Amino acid sequence: MSVERSSQLLKGVLDMCLLAIIAEEPSYGYEMVRKLHERGLSLASEGSIYPLLSRLQRQELIEGYLVASTEGPRRKYYRILPDGDERLATWKAEWQELTEGVNRVLNGGARVDR
Repeated sequence: MSVERSSQLLKGVLDMCLLAIIAEEPSYGYEMVRKLHERGLSLASEGSIYPLLSRLQRQELIEGYLVASTEGPRRKYYRILPDGDERLATWKAEWQELTEGVNRVLNGGARVDR
């Protein structure tokens, strides 16, 4: 997939991916970028995640807090809030439905109503 197409697709789902990573365990910015890269989202950068983290905080889906570090200045960690858990569950269901639909279109299959 081209870098431009990958970048556009990532912009639409990066907030969901960040919320999922934070739901696993509280994390700080660089750590989140590293986890995204390990999972195949190599286009994610610290510059792209901090505006999203700020937005998730304003929406009261996550909260940030400072933790002392032995390697330098305090780090800002983020943890998920109850509304964030609910939003993540909704986004996962929406993503599942979307990807199933896209896969059906790409593979020429028909929807089977339950």
